[in-house]
Amino acid sequence: MLLNTLAVSLLLPLSQALRSSGNGVLAEPEMAPKRVAIIGAGAAGSSAAYHLSQSAQDAGIPTQIHVFERSSHIGGRCTTVHAWSDPKQPVELGASIFVEVNHILVSASKTFNLTTAAHELEKPREGTPELGVWNGKEFVFISSGDNGWWDLAKLLWRYGYSPIKTNGLMKSTVARFLKMYEKPLFPWSSLSEAVQEAGLLEVTGVTGEQFLKEKGVSDKFATEIVQASTRVNYAQNLGLIHGLETMVCMAANGAMSITGGNWQIFSRMLHSSSAISTHLNTTIAQISKQPDNTYNLTTSSGEVSTFDDIVLAAPLQSSSLVIEPQPKHTPDQIPYVKLHVTLFASPFKLDPAAFGMKDGSEVPQYVLTTLPPSESHGSDPNGCGSPGFFSVSIVGNGVNPLLPEPRPEIVYKIFSPHRINSTFLSNILGRKVTDDEAEDGDPNGAVSWIYHKVWHSYPYEFPRVTFDEIKLDEGLWYTSGIESFISTMETSALMGKNVAQLIVDEWTSAGEPEPKQDGETLKVQGDDAAWQFKPLDNAQGQQKPLKAKL
Repeated sequence: MLLNTLAVSLLLPLSQALRSSGNGVLAEPEMAPKRVAIIGAGAAGSSAAYHLSQSAQDAGIPTQIHVFERSSHIGGRCTTVHAWSDPKQPVELGASIFVEVNHILVSASKTFNLTTAAHELEKPREGTPELGVWNGKEFVFISSGDNGWWDLAKLLWRYGYSPIKTNGLMKSTVARFLKMYEKPLFPWSSLSEAVQEAGLLEVTGVTGEQFLKEKGVSDKFATEIVQASTRVNYAQNLGLIHGLETMVCMAANGAMSITGGNWQIFSRMLHSSSAISTHLNTTIAQISKQPDNTYNLTTSSGEVSTFDDIVLAAPLQSSSLVIEPQPKHTPDQIPYVKLHVTLFASPFKLDPAAFGMKDGSEVPQYVLTTLPPSESHGSDPNGCGSPGFFSVSIVGNGVNPLLPEPRPEIVYKIFSPHRINSTFLSNILGRKVTDDEAEDGDPNGAVSWIYHKVWHSYPYEFPRVTFDEIKLDEGLWYTSGIESFISTMETSALMGKNVAQLIVDEWTSAGEPEPKQDGETLKVQGDDAAWQFKPLDNAQGQQKPLKAKL
């Protein structure tokens, strides 16, 4: 009798605080939306916002997601510029391609009905070789691009079975990596543990040179073909880059891009939900953790907003962001490659003499570089060697609209460790290029248009077996730790999706009552009252109120 009386008298205020539905079932009070700030609108930040909005909606959790980007565009290092300032002629300045095993990017391009194009460009002249590897003195390999069997025969003749061994290694490595997309591994709260569980530590813990040698790949194939790929993709030689990123460079099947620019994938992600608000040209100056574990976020203009969770979706070391108090975990300071990207247009083809070829020869459309036998890999991360650049390639053909009579021209892209000057351009074109042309272009000159950009494009992928924490503190998340593992648009998007799922999982687990152990206090909370009870006293057979606060 006493127990029933207590129950009626104490539960009455609680019942009044809840709205009863028509069938007599108590209705849940409306949930306040979770507020999340994402700093950075690149691949990771855009993916985090997109997948967070989806997963939260599936879980029935209202959200308000604010994405802050200090630049004027969405996409981060994935962006385009326009040749001759003509919006009809976009050229990729940053991340240029993704491949068929990039599940997130491929799926998003289909979801958003974006037009993809195979990464094959029309050659400026019939019979031009597609790809050549130049060591600063000669082309050690040239691929015609016309006959796959003939190219394969040339590879096998020069390198034996090493191309086949490398292809097998690439496929087995990619298969292990793809485990990170699915349960039970996904989502992973620790990248270091996920890498170990996926069986990839043996690949990240050694250099590409060591990994290939251990697997029986010949030194010649490694240094001439594989190293050319690591240089064009990551500006790094085999003696320094880890084995996993080396294998990533060889996974080029089904290369594609989005017509008009790959940045459109990330723009569509951020415009996919009314729960997402994007703030461009907005720099975050400070993050301050509050006593209730929320965060105050302050912009450089002094505006302050409060959020439940913060996602740092850009390398922390490249910002002047202040975090107070210092989080439990601080990301490593790691060196990033300083890559010079030069886009330019010219009516002239590359000069064969600049590459040691006979007069009248056709220079390949893609010129990759490697080190000559006389030069070791060395310990210098910037060891570009005697070639002087990492790659020069034809990335498009267009019409120069700045002349009274528009003329067809070729658009080139150069990756190099230093700024490209008039001497370099004069050499590869076999035409006099003035200093002014090399800086600003001249519509009538040998270089009609030019664009210089310096990227801190990706980390030096040194061998390592541990990686940055994903959760820096309660409610504070970090995506850029994955770049030391693999640095691509896809892997950044994967980390964004992973963080989004971790956040939602925390929200949903926090909303579930935990099983109570003997002797543990049970709390019942309502809008107007809170009571605490001890479990039944076995000797007395009744509950006793500990505290009542009205």
